Amino acid sequence: MLSYEQKLAIIDSFSELTRKEVSLGRANYHYENSGYDKKIVVYHLHPNGNGFVYAGHLTGVDADERGLVNIRDYEADELRSLIKASILSLAPKSAAELAVSGTADDEERWHGPDNQTLLLVHEDELWYVYSGLNLESAFETYEEAVQYLQEEGFRRP
Repeated sequence: MLSYEQKLAIIDSFSELTRKEVSLGRANYHYENSGYDKKIVVYHLHPNGNGFVYAGHLTGVDADERGLVNIRDYEADELRSLIKASILSLAPKSAAELAVSGTADDEERWHGPDNQTLLLVHEDELWYVYSGLNLESAFETYEEAVQYLQEEGFRRP
């Protein structure tokens, strides 16, 4: 488990986020350029190491009814990936459109039930699954992304 200081260092490395102090020594981190009303990416990070990351627009993530994921026991790579996916999911549509339009390093189209098409995009060391302009999920490896797509009934053409 990461210490509070280690979590702060990881979160502070995201220049897109702005730290805001809240009660009881906790901190929130806002993504001011969010394309949504929702701006808080990291919620109530506490000196005891507890805190939450917003994942309300992500699928395949174990979030509560408010879309929050508890990061108390997260390792460094997991925390970085979740924060990056959260920021991307809140990004204005123009950023998502750029990702879907083919500016990424690699991309694949996957076809599934009811003639749905998902786009698997490799970008910034992560694999993102998009449904149109909406981010569905993010994965650290290609293999994890493929497993997810296959489990959901999607196949490459």
